[in-house]
Amino acid sequence: MANRYGKILVVDDDEDVLLAVSLLLKNHFSTVHTEKNPGKIGTLLRNETYDVVLLDMNFNRDTTSGSEGFYWLNKILQIDPSVVVILITAYGDVEMAVRAIKEGATDFVLKPWQNEKLIATISAALKLRQARNKAEQFRTQRQQLNADIDQNFQEIIGNSPAMLRVYEMIQKVSLTDANVLILGENGTGKELVARAIHRQSLRFDKVFISLDMGAISESLFESELFGHVRGAFTDAKEDRIGRFEVASGGTLFLDEIGNLPLSLQAKLLQVIQNREVIRVGSHKQRPIDIHLICATNMPIYEMISENHFRQDLLYRINTVEIQLPSLHERKEDIPLLIDRFLAMFVKKYHKKVKAVGPATMNKLQKYRWPGNVRELQHAIECAVIMSDTTILRPQDFLLSSRETRAEGLYFDDLSLNTVEKVVIQKALHKNEGNISRAARELGLTRAALYRRMEKYGI
Repeated sequence: MANRYGKILVVDDDEDVLLAVSLLLKNHFSTVHTEKNPGKIGTLLRNETYDVVLLDMNFNRDTTSGSEGFYWLNKILQIDPSVVVILITAYGDVEMAVRAIKEGATDFVLKPWQNEKLIATISAALKLRQARNKAEQFRTQRQQLNADIDQNFQEIIGNSPAMLRVYEMIQKVSLTDANVLILGENGTGKELVARAIHRQSLRFDKVFISLDMGAISESLFESELFGHVRGAFTDAKEDRIGRFEVASGGTLFLDEIGNLPLSLQAKLLQVIQNREVIRVGSHKQRPIDIHLICATNMPIYEMISENHFRQDLLYRINTVEIQLPSLHERKEDIPLLIDRFLAMFVKKYHKKVKAVGPATMNKLQKYRWPGNVRELQHAIECAVIMSDTTILRPQDFLLSSRETRAEGLYFDDLSLNTVEKVVIQKALHKNEGNISRAARELGLTRAALYRRMEKYGI
């Protein structure tokens, strides 16, 4: 059966040989080029990429020694080290074959060849070429991965003094397996910091597992984190590995840990202390090896004084504590963030927006950004989508009305959607962006509040 792939170059000074091999190979491979003059090899290889080169060992000047073949073999490999070369000659012997392989040839065939054997030899050479291409692709990807890792904070944008202190703490804690607690308002980039710590740690090539503690119901908490065995409860139809075991060897990021009910904090504390889990329905202790990073936007120390969070759990999870600044506390980073988001969304939505005007930039820098970087990103995205100009104008951002409405219950109109949106903004502002507390005050679940925030673009 024809392979119908592979680009083959045949170099031989015998025109009859070139004709015969061309008629044979064109039925089996996608492209077959022939060349009588070896002096043109350099030009051919620079203009085309060949998978396999069939190279005659002897040309007119030298009919038996094979020295010309070795000369051109070296030239070919200098131009394209990954190309597969098969040497052909009517005057071969074992010594010449061994030398050919040592100097970089893949195989060695004698004239006159058997058609089936030549096709099989070239097919095997094509597979080697593919393997070399994949190896090169993997090497390149690995280099890019290492380059990305070396760019320590490519996802975190900012060079303000406040962010430089954060970078310094990330670098120091990444050298250890110390438990880390990241504190900061919603939208400040807590998960980005956690991922940066992971990328720079010795566990960078292992798994990073992220889990929102506020999104797990109490009934599923143990099963989700610690796993369960078959038959442990009604719907447990098979064994399941919990997040702690999945993350073993790598990093486990527990986001919104301040939302964990007091009744479940003791169970989490025990696992962190003992570094082992017991799946629901089992008595077998399973050791875990994780780098634990936690985060919350809640006032964790106030919660301890109000008996809403265990002090001993806090001591366990915050060997090192990183406090992220709000965007209002690092206003000098706003232009950098705007440039990044603008470039991202212009490319995504194929818009012609080129820049933010000076008056617009002034407006954006004066705004307090209660939703922090996440709110800025959303505002830029919305402005890019809606704008029909190349320069974003102040009127493309309705920030002042947002902020005014967050301060008091003022309505431009009395439609139910407007009223609901303003009330939600007021609750979020009052609770400093804390979703859980705002949801409780509004009489909603966290999920319901998130849906409404998404609906109104908050």
